[in-house]
Amino acid sequence: MIVKKSVLEQKTDKQLEEYIKSESRFVPEAIKYAFEILQSRGKEFSNDDIERINSLIIFKNQKKEYIIHENHIRSSNFLFASVGLGVINIFLLPEILNSGFAEFIAICTLAFLIGLGLLIRKGIDWIKYLFLGLMIFGLLGLPLMIRNMFTNPIVGIINILQSVLQLISLFFLFMIPKKEGL
Repeated sequence: MIVKKSVLEQKTDKQLEEYIKSESRFVPEAIKYAFEILQSRGKEFSNDDIERINSLIIFKNQKKEYIIHENHIRSSNFLFASVGLGVINIFLLPEILNSGFAEFIAICTLAFLIGLGLLIRKGIDWIKYLFLGLMIFGLLGLPLMIRNMFTNPIVGIINILQSVLQLISLFFLFMIPKKEGL
């Protein structure tokens, strides 16, 4: 979020004091500007106030720095590998390429998995529950995978590999420790 000091300079002292309160919801830059503006207007701050405001700015900056756990990256890599195998499967199954609707569904599914992988890579935690639900729902496709093993063994093996890669991806997501202090 971009904070313009000129906008804050138009606020009253009372409004600016809201920015520097301990329970402030404003971004660090806004707190810093409000503090500087109040100082330039002649407001006197005790050493304790200055230390509290500086601590607030530091705390807000640390909270803003979001570190993505390495398992998010690993998980998304396994999911992307699964998508790659899905692309191979599209070309191995002639019935998908012969039907416009089947082709559309296959592309939408792969696009959804890519989107899921990108959200995982960004470190969004609730995605693991959505992914778990989708994996449980995907168990309904198990009979189709078994049938594919007999009718087209290569496609069946790729389907099983995709499922294994997705399970590994899910495993890495649930191995991420919970964040503390947020």
